[in-house]
Amino acid sequence: MHELIALTTIRDFIRWGVSRFHQEGLFFGHGTDNAWDESRLLVLHGLYLPWETPDAYLDCRVTEIERSLIVVLLQRRIEQRIPAAYLTGHARFAGYDFLIDERVLVPRSPIAQLIANKFEPWLESDPSRILDLCTGSGCIGITCAHTFGEAEVVLADLSADALAVAESNIEAHGLQDRVEARWSDGFEGMPGERFDLIVSNPPYVDAEDMADLPDEYLHEPEMGLTAGLDGLDLVRRMLAEAADHLTENGVLVVEVGNSMVHVMAQWPEVDFEWVRLIEGGQGVFVLSAAQCRQYQPLFCASLSGRSA
Repeated sequence: MHELIALTTIRDFIRWGVSRFHQEGLFFGHGTDNAWDESRLLVLHGLYLPWETPDAYLDCRVTEIERSLIVVLLQRRIEQRIPAAYLTGHARFAGYDFLIDERVLVPRSPIAQLIANKFEPWLESDPSRILDLCTGSGCIGITCAHTFGEAEVVLADLSADALAVAESNIEAHGLQDRVEARWSDGFEGMPGERFDLIVSNPPYVDAEDMADLPDEYLHEPEMGLTAGLDGLDLVRRMLAEAADHLTENGVLVVEVGNSMVHVMAQWPEVDFEWVRLIEGGQGVFVLSAAQCRQYQPLFCASLSGRSA
């Protein structure tokens, strides 16, 4: 492209990427939320430079070979609408680096905010056993393992492909002694086991939202996004069985995003605690083990479509 001849520095290419991203109407929601960060991420990756590269480096000149690598990355982002994390093979979550590919969703859960605060005020003490249900890449459970240095953590998922990625991340983080990846359809893979903390970012996108998703989401595994007409197919099962897998003072934390409206409509009697997410995001609720036991008949009734 003739216009690229005038681009000489790293900063030039980042700016060019920003302009092209805006021109083409890209969507940002997979680790970055704006064109500058997305372009900077891809340009630095093309140059084998870390995200933390000082701004002073941005005025360095780019070689011809480097120019080609950068342009290919930016063009793929534009033409194929591939999220940057899939192009780089990495994503940041709660300050940690995770290996990512199209077998799993790109990490972006606001549950990271709760982990940073050690799930205060809901946990009475540091948990000994943690379950990350619907783990995907394992980012939530592995971050919990870093935060609670003595805890045993189970990363559970229905997808064998996702578990392969999670196992790679367990090894990359050196947590093989405390973290395991396990196949499980809901709680099926852990009969009789109980946990002090169950945290989950399950598929929850309802049918209406699925039909309106930007093209970038089409690169993510559909089974990690959608869960029935109202997005609650798996959440219903989880709520019906959670009491049987929480310790006496355990806590259940679940992200349901936009489907929080369906949760409130389905169970108006339940006093879900919806977390105020200061850094953005919505639709994360907390239930104590006592609440899960109290409302278990109601949750079980919703599975069969019966009214309690």
